[in-house]
Amino acid sequence: MDVSANVIGSVQGKQIIAYTMKNNNGIQMTVLNLGCIVTEILTPDKDGNFENIVAGFDHVEDYLSNPAFFGAIIGRVAGRIKGATFQLDDEIYKLAENEGPNHLHGGVEGFHKKIWEGKILRKENQIGVEFTYLSKDGEENYPGNVTATVTYLLNDKNEWTQMIEGKTDKKTLLNLTNHSYFNLSGNFKRDIRNHELKMDSTRFLELDENFIPTGNMLEVDGTVFDLRRGRELREVFQSNHPQIELTGNGFDHPFMLKEDASNITLSEKKSGRVLTVETNQPSVVIYTSNNLGDDLVMQGGKKSSKHIAICLETQAPPDAIHHSNFPSILLQPGEKYYSVTRYKFGVQV
Repeated sequence: MDVSANVIGSVQGKQIIAYTMKNNNGIQMTVLNLGCIVTEILTPDKDGNFENIVAGFDHVEDYLSNPAFFGAIIGRVAGRIKGATFQLDDEIYKLAENEGPNHLHGGVEGFHKKIWEGKILRKENQIGVEFTYLSKDGEENYPGNVTATVTYLLNDKNEWTQMIEGKTDKKTLLNLTNHSYFNLSGNFKRDIRNHELKMDSTRFLELDENFIPTGNMLEVDGTVFDLRRGRELREVFQSNHPQIELTGNGFDHPFMLKEDASNITLSEKKSGRVLTVETNQPSVVIYTSNNLGDDLVMQGGKKSSKHIAICLETQAPPDAIHHSNFPSILLQPGEKYYSVTRYKFGVQV
């Protein structure tokens, strides 16, 4: 196993560093200290061909804007906050309205645009990078000095482990996720309509016209949201379910997870690739790039498009601060925020 670091650019006088991890089976990941962005994951198909399975760019300059949040860590709060406001005790906090009247993915200069401090890790059975960032009190108008640590580890079991930790000196909100877009066809040769998604979730969150949870948890029974036996995504895209039509003919929904839930499994028969995801988070936001246009040029000159990839955003539900029936995203001084998600790369013949 090996991990290396290369300077690929700079922003505001700070170096942008690409870290590349490679295990003994040939699986390779490249990540940046800019936003902890995962730019590339090379995995084998059933014939042993190594190809990239995550969306990214060829040019570092494109990551400085990154309007689709390709591969980035999202914070301080992933997803949308209704009305771009929240109240803690007697104080009301007004956030940036960066998606209509609402707040999205941590604001205009969220964690995805920050330069993190990176440190290479070499352990007996795994390699990786540890990123650290201090978000100062008042950044994007969130309270508290928050220290966040993101650790990416790769081992010879073909597992990528993502650990996110956080602490604060003042009562605040924290809900982080990784926003990688997966496509198991390899180098984006096909879209994701033939991908199968399987997940043991019995409830999903209803969304309003602004894609913000209404607070209602709906049962998946008898709908395309029932993924317990696996479902090809083409069935979702062709559905006339009102929630599917609302979001642009696809998922953009939080699914509630059980503590003992079985794995989330994404697979594509033609390539044989299988991605299995385990997490300690209470929900996962499934986004099937319904509103991704053709204006982004990805690796190899491939243009972005609707349904080109799928995000599996493990986190607490969006807008949780406004719903007492959702898992809390409050973080108090002396408490530790801890999120762990494990991605296993496999092949079925």
